[in-house]
Amino acid sequence: MVENRSGAGGRIALDHVLAQPRDGHTLLICTYIDALNSMSATRPYALGEMAPISQITRAYYALVVPNALPAANVAEFVALARARPEGMAFGHVGPASMPNLVARMFEGAAGLTMVEVPYRGTPPVLQDLIAGRLQLFVGPLVNTMPLAQAGQVRAIGVTSPQRLAVAPEVPTLAEQGMEVVAFGWLGLCAAAGTPPAVVRRMNELVVAAVASPEYRLAVEGTGAAAVSSTPAELERLMQETVAQYGAVIRRFNIPMD
Repeated sequence: MVENRSGAGGRIALDHVLAQPRDGHTLLICTYIDALNSMSATRPYALGEMAPISQITRAYYALVVPNALPAANVAEFVALARARPEGMAFGHVGPASMPNLVARMFEGAAGLTMVEVPYRGTPPVLQDLIAGRLQLFVGPLVNTMPLAQAGQVRAIGVTSPQRLAVAPEVPTLAEQGMEVVAFGWLGLCAAAGTPPAVVRRMNELVVAAVASPEYRLAVEGTGAAAVSSTPAELERLMQETVAQYGAVIRRFNIPMD
């Protein structure tokens, strides 16, 4: 059974899983947001309250601009931004979301001061970007690249360490002199205290599922990568997520509550 318990930046789903018997029958699709929620000032929790099972996907992001903005690459965008006293406006889908975090990372690396415009979802961000009311959006490939390939927006960079097979024509930020490499991820987690034998067995099943052609086809069709891991590797990824993006959250005073 799949239950969509959305809200509160993932805390509703996490709290539900933590409230259930620790027997491995209630699992969480955990994300980078769940790791970052450990930084909350009002509802903190320790990463150790989750029992990582395996990573299941990894997704990089594209920086896209409106066609009305005469910037074909990062250098041209930065030059235009520095000549714009009111600042470039970027949209995002919520505090500490990857579109918010990566835009701030880019802003810091480029030495810019940009204006953030929060939205409730990706579609309205893209509508305003296409219309030229925003100058930048850092979005998932599944949302941004079809528009870029259709000529409705322009992709000026991706956040991967190497160019992506789904967008080989788009250079990485690193290629363009911006030391920004960032990705979002999904994993499968249980609550801490779940029997180790259950975690091991679940890991075996997840690793096999992620390796299946059907799963890879479904995931890679969205521009993401099918990636599995050991429980220890996912635990380390969660810690690295807090270290990397926690620094961005503190630098730009991004609210976590």
